[in-house]
Amino acid sequence: MNGTIMKAAFCVSLAGSLLILPKTTTSVAGQQSFVLDKFLQQEVGLNTTQTAEIHRGKAIATVVDSPAPEQVFMFGIVYVNSAPEKYLQLANDFDSVRKLPGYLAVQKFSDPPQASDLLGFTISSEDLNDLKNCKPGDCDVQLPSEAMDQFRKSVNWTAPDAESRANELAQRMALDAVLAYRTGGNAALGVYRDKNHPTKVAETFQSLLNRLKSLPVYLPEVSGLLLEYPAVAVENSESKFYWEKVNFGLKPTLRIVQHITYRGGTPAAPTYAVALKQLYASHYFQSALDLTVCVKDSARPWEPGFYLITVKGSQQAGLTGLKGGVVRKVAVGKTRSSLETTLTAIKQKLEAGAR
Repeated sequence: MNGTIMKAAFCVSLAGSLLILPKTTTSVAGQQSFVLDKFLQQEVGLNTTQTAEIHRGKAIATVVDSPAPEQVFMFGIVYVNSAPEKYLQLANDFDSVRKLPGYLAVQKFSDPPQASDLLGFTISSEDLNDLKNCKPGDCDVQLPSEAMDQFRKSVNWTAPDAESRANELAQRMALDAVLAYRTGGNAALGVYRDKNHPTKVAETFQSLLNRLKSLPVYLPEVSGLLLEYPAVAVENSESKFYWEKVNFGLKPTLRIVQHITYRGGTPAAPTYAVALKQLYASHYFQSALDLTVCVKDSARPWEPGFYLITVKGSQQAGLTGLKGGVVRKVAVGKTRSSLETTLTAIKQKLEAGAR
């Protein structure tokens, strides 16, 4: 898993009837089967040379067109000579996530979440300095205006214990946010007011999910769960929550994530899904998805492994205008390179375990 745009990850051993692939499927015995090369060339825009490299085991990542400059979509793929179930196990291994570069802390919430789950959920010194003067429309930390008011009114910033008081408040806010989401779903995600243009988190998430419908990662049941949680219940699914602190060369960022595991399909065509939905991030990502599918190519039924396809989507602040365009170009370049590195690492880990 790649923390750069963390995350919603799908792992699917293709059940064609669950996917929307109008241009890249053929009918086999009344079912649709996935033809990888057609998808890569027609939907993603890869050329025949790149497609051949993928079949030889090379990891390739490329930018996918986005409807707005503040949204970034990235596509990546690598062939893995292992079983799709092995990837599902890796995606659910929190100990492995903790060991990935850039991760400072990862902690799963209890069920129900408890205050003790948030030990270690602490604000960086730089962010503490910013919080002293935060106000709606002018803040370097992504927060609703009510949260800014609480930091301003509840913390005596001149007191010796200001740092511990601020962290206690942040932990209490994080716990309240998870509890509110478990009850109210997307409507409880709130509105960021750190910049001049307020951002409704639930709306940006739905926009990202809608954009990804045209890609072969669209599982209607899981999508409905992501958009309508907790109002809908999906059989064979389990929802967990965790927080993480990451640092990928910019500012350390605190994030809260919903982790959904889904197992469906039939014994002949099993469907696996791990959906990681960002509920909050202190910087950069107003909303984020990371969708990964494990695909069996119907044109190559003899292959023992699968193709790991990842589509990353995020809506980020600061990517518009002249300066934002430069920032976007750099961010996209780093994300593409990081995705190829991550896919290669996953391939090596899973194949080593298969031997």
